[in-house]
Amino acid sequence: MPTGVAMRDAREQLFDAAERVLLREGPEGLTSRAVTTEAGCAKGVLHKHFQDFDGFLAELVLDRIRRLDEQGEALLGSAGQGSVVENLTTMLTDLFGSVAVAIVSLTISRDGLRARLRQDVPAGVPILTEAGRVLRDYLVAEQNSGRIAAGVDVDVLGLTLIGSTHLMFADRTGARPTADEVRAFVGSVVPS
Repeated sequence: MPTGVAMRDAREQLFDAAERVLLREGPEGLTSRAVTTEAGCAKGVLHKHFQDFDGFLAELVLDRIRRLDEQGEALLGSAGQGSVVENLTTMLTDLFGSVAVAIVSLTISRDGLRARLRQDVPAGVPILTEAGRVLRDYLVAEQNSGRIAAGVDVDVLGLTLIGSTHLMFADRTGARPTADEVRAFVGSVVPS
């Protein structure tokens, strides 16, 4: 982009460019130069909006966590409706079929990024921690409606669903699990 031409929604364009690079090249290929090249702008644009590259990455992760919160509201709104297994399958497939798996790898691979994220998310891997909270809220709502038995430990069930589904999707270069495979797994661990 030529100097002096304003970018509309520069932050969002940079975030979207970072996602594309992250999905295509993995955490090792995600550099400020790669992001600005992908966004079609000068490198200085990133530094105009963010203190440094780790600050940019922290804002990217926090932005994607906010999007997860929106998905969580939709999931919570589905409590008492449809099938519990189907609701969970949809949420988990959407979560891990997105950039979330790559963000987990990115967070693990960058010490500076993890340190910055600790200010907002003090424990765990930030996007997985938030996904676990979203799932727990949904499972509690289903338990309160009687669709999950009162004796089920929803904390353990939520961690099982997050951890195992993450492992199903963890190989970003291999074949992705199908919705049927995720559904079969969810159905095997969610008590009916």
